[in-house]
Amino acid sequence: MKFTRVKSLAVLVAGVIGLAACAGGASEETTGGTEATDGAGNAPITIWHMENTPQRVAAWGAIADEYNATNPEYPVEFQVQEWDSIYANIAAAAQSSTQPDVLFAIPDFATYVRNLGLGYPVTETVDSLDAAHGLYPASRAAYTDAGEVWAVPLYGMVQVLWYNAQMLEAAGVEAPSTWSELLAAAETLTADGVSGIAVPAGKNLASDQVAYSFMLTGGAGNWFTEDGQPNFNTPEVVEAISFYNELLQFSPEDSANYAWGEPQAALNNGSVAMAIEKGQYLPPWVAESGLEPSDLGCAPIPVKDQGGEAGSIYYSNAAMVLSDDENRRAGSSAFFTWLMEPANYAKFLHAEPGLFLPVTGNSAHVEEWRTNETISTYPECVDLMLELSNVGGLFGFVDGQYISRIGDISGQNILAQTIQRVYVEGESAESAVAWAQQEMETALR
Repeated sequence: MKFTRVKSLAVLVAGVIGLAACAGGASEETTGGTEATDGAGNAPITIWHMENTPQRVAAWGAIADEYNATNPEYPVEFQVQEWDSIYANIAAAAQSSTQPDVLFAIPDFATYVRNLGLGYPVTETVDSLDAAHGLYPASRAAYTDAGEVWAVPLYGMVQVLWYNAQMLEAAGVEAPSTWSELLAAAETLTADGVSGIAVPAGKNLASDQVAYSFMLTGGAGNWFTEDGQPNFNTPEVVEAISFYNELLQFSPEDSANYAWGEPQAALNNGSVAMAIEKGQYLPPWVAESGLEPSDLGCAPIPVKDQGGEAGSIYYSNAAMVLSDDENRRAGSSAFFTWLMEPANYAKFLHAEPGLFLPVTGNSAHVEEWRTNETISTYPECVDLMLELSNVGGLFGFVDGQYISRIGDISGQNILAQTIQRVYVEGESAESAVAWAQQEMETALR
């Protein structure tokens, strides 16, 4: 039965910029499939995704072509969107009943979509895939509510500390494992025109993500009370925001404008020694840095010295089924079943080697995935990301939570705004966190 809790569309989230997968590019580009109906007269299943860098678009277009060549009852067609416009676009589609058949989502965005009145349970499909391939529990937990699963997990993302091993060795610095060690390393490595670390401080999802990784390793990952009310104004949160601001003192001066691309470019061109991000750092490292694969170091996100614990932001990226037509929903399920076969799934993940991580423990999946040259070149970093996938978390979904309105908070980048108030405006962490608490309360009214 269709989920019918409808959120007012009068006010759209205006502050959404950036994306979970660090992509940029044109929107609404068709990739794969065909505009024509198939032999049975069925129009293609439209799939919106926001992975809009050229190589991902091309790879998934090829996946659609390969699937459609099997002559399914319902072919598929990928259509490209952008994260900085998808909130408005899907809301408009909900109003006009022109939503796609399938929409890729991350957990907080999925709650927003459900609150628009869109989405059907996919529990039966997910249970079938779990039985066949062994889904990681965390990959489906963030989409589970009211006894149903609301999206099909497809790929994971996790963050690590990346560093230029040559720079650290020359400075006599070991890979840091605690907050104090990271600050000391960043300070030591800031010399001769090189910044010790690059972390984003723009009003965007990139800043939300990196800061939240530190919140998790600092015991500040849970922002809500047991009854789902904001509980952001805590000593642990203040400490994490203060620490992030300290790191920014050793980040390039224009960090207030940084999102995903700038820290990676700075690491690759040698103007910074360390950065924190997901696995998209692997493929371009050699070509852009001029260094060897062994010169790209990776380590877990450093933890708070006292009371810290291993962690990283973790995104289970999944597919929501939005079609009102029962047969098209069944056609979507057939595509997911085909996609998760090991050889097909490896090609899907290879659209961005290192960034897109398996969401299953199926050894056949992992073995096929590791055949990719990038994945096989960096086995230690790949193993680290898989390990951190098991201890990762996401705001609104930690400790068994399902905050159904978390999208109204993340869509405004309230965490990133908190960072900017401290870093750009010079406000105290205590004051900025108190402001954020009020903003979160307002967002959920």
